[in-house]
Amino acid sequence: MSSELDDLYQEVILEHGRRPRNYRKLEDANRHAEGMNPLCGDHFNLYMKLDGDRIEDIAFEGSGCAISKASASLMTSAVKGKTVAEAEELFGRFHTLVTEGPEKVRLSELGKLAALSGVCEFPTRVKCASLVWHTMKNALEHQREVVTTE
Repeated sequence: MSSELDDLYQEVILEHGRRPRNYRKLEDANRHAEGMNPLCGDHFNLYMKLDGDRIEDIAFEGSGCAISKASASLMTSAVKGKTVAEAEELFGRFHTLVTEGPEKVRLSELGKLAALSGVCEFPTRVKCASLVWHTMKNALEHQREVVTTE
């Protein structure tokens, strides 16, 4: 990957970490899940409003490192308006990106989520980037237990 692209991706992560999108409590949510990584302190509540099979709105609250917060911000932006099946498919592509690397997915299909492609080089950061995604999956499946990456 070019250093210009690395710089761009780093800027996207920092921007979403500093000013996360969809950071609020969603009062009329009909799905909720909680996720935490006890070793590093990342802790999020994810709120989702489904209208039939479509994610009408999604938001999160909590705290974490820049990567986990940026991932939550980018994820909520990416899945808003999508069907449950589309969100689950995106989860699969994103999980492949951060666990197996950018050469295993089409980055063009991930949009701004591609900014997290470098995470795969840092195994401890994969948990930061994927926590909110696993939390979303629990919310979609109406799972009650707290998601943990440990």
